[in-house]
Parts: sequence; structure tokens; C-alpha cells
Amino acid sequence: MGVNPAAPKEQEAKRPPRMGPWRFVVWFGTVSLLADFVYEGARSITGPLLASLGASALVVGVVTGAGEAAALGLRLVSGPLADRTRRFWGLAISGYALTVVSVPLLGVAGVLWAACVLVVAERVGKAVRSPAKDTLLSHATAATGRGRGFAVHEAMDQIGALVGPLLVAGVLALTGNDYGLALGVLAVPGIAVLLLLFWLRARVLDPEAYEREVEAAAAGPPVAQDGRLPRAFWTYAAFTAATTTGFATFGVLSYHLVERHLLGAAGVPVLYAAAMAVDAVAALATGWLYDRYGARVLVALPVLTAGVVALAFTNTLAIAVAGSLVWGAAMGIQESTLRATVADLVPSGRRATAYGLFAGVVGAASLAGGALTGGLYGRSIPLLITVVVAIQVLAVVLLTVTRVTRR
Repeated sequence: MGVNPAAPKEQEAKRPPRMGPWRFVVWFGTVSLLADFVYEGARSITGPLLASLGASALVVGVVTGAGEAAALGLRLVSGPLADRTRRFWGLAISGYALTVVSVPLLGVAGVLWAACVLVVAERVGKAVRSPAKDTLLSHATAATGRGRGFAVHEAMDQIGALVGPLLVAGVLALTGNDYGLALGVLAVPGIAVLLLLFWLRARVLDPEAYEREVEAAAAGPPVAQDGRLPRAFWTYAAFTAATTTGFATFGVLSYHLVERHLLGAAGVPVLYAAAMAVDAVAALATGWLYDRYGARVLVALPVLTAGVVALAFTNTLAIAVAGSLVWGAAMGIQESTLRATVADLVPSGRRATAYGLFAGVVGAASLAGGALTGGLYGRSIPLLITVVVAIQVLAVVLLTVTRVTRR
């Protein structure tokens, strides 16, 4: 009788997780917190760093734009790759490693071309890991509640996004703008990211076990997986594209505040930090509501998106600031509950592919939204508000025809 050499590996992959689903979500959230500490710290000074190496405004714009395009567009490749190979941990760890290695090297690059390559490489790391990471997280949130699980992860993510830039700013202030040291200190949380990932992988080699346990307890029929993405996913993607197309970027909001002399340039980062705090609170609130009431809570996103342009582009500081905080609330929903819903729409066998496609839709719609709001702002603010409100009405219609079955 022959012995299958692959059997021990298969048995090892199927062993039960050695921690509960909520602990997994929190530890994975800690990974994201530390990773955001690293790359948001670097992104906060990318422009000045490249300028110090001789880059023009055009070069900075092209390089950072290429990085964002890579971060979203390459997920169309990394998502299907994750589903085909089932190497979710490998892709997640590889993507994080590329990011946390690129950032300290950026501080010692010394020449413009090398720095530009590293800026794009850091974003490629995000593209490699994101579909796999979201899929791993989706398995645990089947047990914790999709909305709450993704919301806690997003809230922890934002802590890193706040602390990282503040640390970098402090180092620059103390060292007289020593970019090498400011980015070098980020190697410490970067090392912690990798150590924590390997530890977490060893304890939860098969996160899909969380979801299998939930399905077994529900005693329902297995979800059919015929290789195609469900029709509801495409309707949901259309809803996301519509609501994102009308979503003004913070760049446009801050441009208005400074150009209309409502806020000084030094006040913009403070307002952005406040918006990120609102982001975290909104993620937690809507995540809890999603688990209780379902996808209908996402109607808040078109309402908030319309509210941003109606409030933020006024000439009264208090109202404009309120609009920027509403922008933060909308971002919180985009980064948590929107992603949680994808997991409820798509069976696990195609979920990474769905997350990759979803990121592509969000990226294309974000580009269109930035161009739309920026272009109409220059022509007529009342026209901008009218167009955005009309788009959000369409988004609500698309949401109503999307049938979400929570698993």
C-alpha cells in the first residue's frame, strides 16, 4: 500500500486554529497597525524627500501616481493568483516584507532614480498582500461578525496611520530634516510586522477553518462554487463605483480650505488627523450596524458622500471643517464595511479574485471621482453638488437591487 507524501502537509494545513477568531482579528489588526506605522510614516514625507534628491513637482506627481496605480491595479493579478495557488499566507507575508524593506532603504537611497523605484516598490507590496490579507481576515470574521471584524481591523489600522507620520515629523524636527534617520527608525516596527506574521501563521495555518466551523454549526447546504463570481457581486461593484465616483478627495477639500483662506497650510494635517479619528469611529459604528441590520446600512455612504460636497465647499470655516469630518466618516465605511460585504457576496474559493477586482473598481472610480470633483469645482460649485447628488441617487438604486446573503 503506497504512502502519499503530501498527506502530512495536508493534515498540517487542516489542523484547528490555536487561537479564537477574535484574537486572530486583533492580532492581524496589530500587524496592520505596525505596517501602517511604517508606510504611512514614509508616505507623509515622500514629496519632500524626492524633492531633496532633485525631483520636480512633475516627477513627484508621476512617481506617486504610478505607485497608487500599482497598489490598486496589480491586485487584478495578485487576487486570482491567491485563489489559484491558495498561498494566502505566503502572498501576505511577501507583500508586507516588500513594504517594510523598501521604506528604510528609501532613507538611504541617495539618488533620485533609486528612491523612485523604492516608492513604487512599497506600493507594489500593498498590491501583492491585500487580496490575500482580506481573504484571511474574511474567514475569521465569519465567526466574529463580518462588519465588526473588519471594523476593528480598520480602527487599529488608523492608529498606525496617525502615529507613524507623527513619529517621522518628530525625528525630522529633532535632527534637522535627516530623512535617513527618520525612515530608518521605521525598520523597528517593520521587523515586528514580519515576526508577528510568522508567529500568527504558525498558530493559525488554516484560517478558513473558522468559516468551516460556522458553516457546519449552521447546518446549511454548502455554497455552490462554479468558478464564476455571483451576479450580486457585479451589482455591488457597480454601486461601489457610483458612490466612489462622486467622492471628493481630501486633496480637493484641502485645496479649497487653503485657497479660500479658511485654513492655513499648517492646519491641514491637523484636520486630516481629526478626519482619520472619525474614520475609525465610523468604521466601528457601521460594522456593528452591518452585523445587526445587513447591507442596508451602506445607504449611509451615498448620503455622506453627497454631504461632503454640500458642506466642505462652503466659505464658512466651521461648515467646511464639518464637511471634512464627514469625509472621514465616509472613508471609514469604505475601508471596512464595503470590504466586509464582499466576503458575504463571494464564496471563499473566489474571494481573493473578488477582492482584486473590487480594488480595481475602487481605483478606477477614485480616479474618475478626483477628476470629476476637481474639474467641476473649477467651473461651478453648485453644479458640482448637483452632479454628485445625482450620482449618489443612482448608487442608492444599485444598492437596493444588490441582494446580500450574510454568511
